[in-house]
Amino acid sequence: MSQATAAAPELTSTETTQTNTADFWFDPACPWAWLASRWIGEVEKVRDITVNWHIMSLAVLNEGPDVSPESREMPDGPWGPVRVVNAARELHGEEFVKPLYDAIGTRFHPGGRTDRTQVLIEAIAEVGLPADLIDYATSDEFDDSLRASHDEGISKVGQDVGTPVVAFNGIAFFGPVITPAPKGEEAGKLWDGVVLVSSFPGFYELKRSRTQGPIFD
Repeated sequence: MSQATAAAPELTSTETTQTNTADFWFDPACPWAWLASRWIGEVEKVRDITVNWHIMSLAVLNEGPDVSPESREMPDGPWGPVRVVNAARELHGEEFVKPLYDAIGTRFHPGGRTDRTQVLIEAIAEVGLPADLIDYATSDEFDDSLRASHDEGISKVGQDVGTPVVAFNGIAFFGPVITPAPKGEEAGKLWDGVVLVSSFPGFYELKRSRTQGPIFD
């Protein structure tokens, strides 16, 4: 007697969402993270994906005995921008992470601004957040949650990386390090390629020397 063919299991809504999700960890001061973020924003236009935005910190990644306590409290130092984004997340919600990142990064990277404190003040105002959020640039009040977000991303790839960290369908890599950021279908093709290689469990690294600095357009 022949057996009935079992019906293929249906994907739950959670599983369906999982296959179309990218998690992106960034430090707002990193130009390479900025370029990758512009790329993945283009991917959202041409592929059915949702991006979740998270913070990580090069200051945390590079901590060591050579980092003075004074450098942690400089508004124009490496801690200020990521602390402000994290404070916005803690005090006002996740929905402010990406808009504030965009406002800060546009000034830092294509804008070429180096006056970090003023950039942060302008960016805070642009997204409609309270002006006193700038005070968190020099405050360690939310450093525990900043470190937790950083650790979540870095735990997926290991310590010998930088920013960004991107998890494609739950599998994470450092990068991509790209310049300039591809647009339209070219961005989609790069996404397809990264998803393809990330699906191979034993794939770890593909690299060549970088001969070009960041190109912003």
